[in-house]
Amino acid sequence: MPDRKSPNILITGTPGTGKTELSSKLAAATGLRHLNVGRIAEENNCYDGEDEVLQCKVLDEDKVIECMAPTMEKGGNVVDYHGSDFFDEDWFDIIFCLRTDTAVLAARLEERQYSEIKIKNNLESEIFQILLEEARESYEPDIVHELQSDSIADQESNLNRIQSWMKNWLTDNSG
Repeated sequence: MPDRKSPNILITGTPGTGKTELSSKLAAATGLRHLNVGRIAEENNCYDGEDEVLQCKVLDEDKVIECMAPTMEKGGNVVDYHGSDFFDEDWFDIIFCLRTDTAVLAARLEERQYSEIKIKNNLESEIFQILLEEARESYEPDIVHELQSDSIADQESNLNRIQSWMKNWLTDNSG
């Protein structure tokens, strides 16, 4: 693992699980840089076409990696994105995969006005733990952690847990 003064954290999970909100709060509380992959892709035109069925742009993963690499090498980042398998394996010190009850998730996605097919696709992803398994298969299992994200109380608990982990990381890596 590269020598960094501050950790890199990935917050992943199905769309609608609260990744961006948790990442923003974590960045504000800790001074980490919040890197929203969707925003980076938008700002740098990191797309390779469009998925007509799901009505979304297809990410050019190589271009995203190229855009993020200099910042990631420095450390001190909290990255939020629903996928995890295309990032460099040594970028992250820890990965948190947010999980949400499907009834709660469906309501959140409907509120975002997702299409029926997109809601169905994301609910299936959550039911079958697709993104959790992707993270477990792509990284060392001991750095991948599952966090429940159904409520504001869950989010506060998750924020406290990650801050506690970060405090330990900084203590263990100061020297």
